[in-house]
Amino acid sequence: MTLTQTASTGTAKKSGGAGHQASLIVQGADATGIVAAITSRLSEHGANIVSLDQYSDDPQGGAFFQRAVFGMDGLRAALPGIRASLDELAQKYALTYTLRDLSAPKRVAIFASKSDHCLLDLLWRHRRGQLPVGIAMVISNHPDVAEEVRSFGIPFFHVPSMGADKSAAEAEHLRLLKGNVDFVVLARYMQILSGDFIENLGVPIINIHHSFLPAFIGAGPYAKAKERGVKLVGATAHYVTEDLDEGPIIEQDVVRVTHADTAADLARRGADVERAVLSRAVLWHAEDRVIRNGKHTIVFT
Repeated sequence: MTLTQTASTGTAKKSGGAGHQASLIVQGADATGIVAAITSRLSEHGANIVSLDQYSDDPQGGAFFQRAVFGMDGLRAALPGIRASLDELAQKYALTYTLRDLSAPKRVAIFASKSDHCLLDLLWRHRRGQLPVGIAMVISNHPDVAEEVRSFGIPFFHVPSMGADKSAAEAEHLRLLKGNVDFVVLARYMQILSGDFIENLGVPIINIHHSFLPAFIGAGPYAKAKERGVKLVGATAHYVTEDLDEGPIIEQDVVRVTHADTAADLARRGADVERAVLSRAVLWHAEDRVIRNGKHTIVFT
């Protein structure tokens, strides 16, 4: 994807020598010799593997997944040759792969509504250098968070989205996003995205929601949970598909609650979990730690 350059305020801080490292994600049918072949090809180009994770869901002909991070001097100049070597392996073993220079952080757009806890947490972590991404923009269907977002030096766009017909809003979203971002995060964005929008955007979308679905759907889930005497409050981060809230799960977590907790207590603790779960999901996606495989994911943490 070709990315449009924007203000330097959206550029993440580099750490750990990422300027000389690349990530390699490989998946395909498991077979004898894949790991040795991949590592040997990298070694032939002078690459030093600093991290290697792999998983097979069945050693006897199952699916194979691997994430490698390697470093070397002159990485950018060497990448075309490495890709050519990997193309040969991909053809031999029927593999697919992605190879990415980690010195160029993924660019993300964050969507939000009135609830700001997940949005501000991501902006704070980014400013602290804890999220290796470039935040290209924040888009909201309400203007409430505009000044807070701009205080982080991030462009803010108010795109109203009211009524059943979302076509005008989605057209404006596509105008802002196309070619400018590698993925989108819905930080408690309280609007449903159409299948056409998801397809036309063409980049991964990560969503966060409370763990009560589908039991307490709709407004006031924490009040409903209090009435039912729930003992766990949690959150789920997942990729967005046309099937509402049923996309491949990236991360989940829970905290215990008691009969003494009020509905407000549940909501507060739920917000804490949402922040933690979403930030981990965004971090892992940004670092190429998540591999989608049908309806589920492999996450190398």
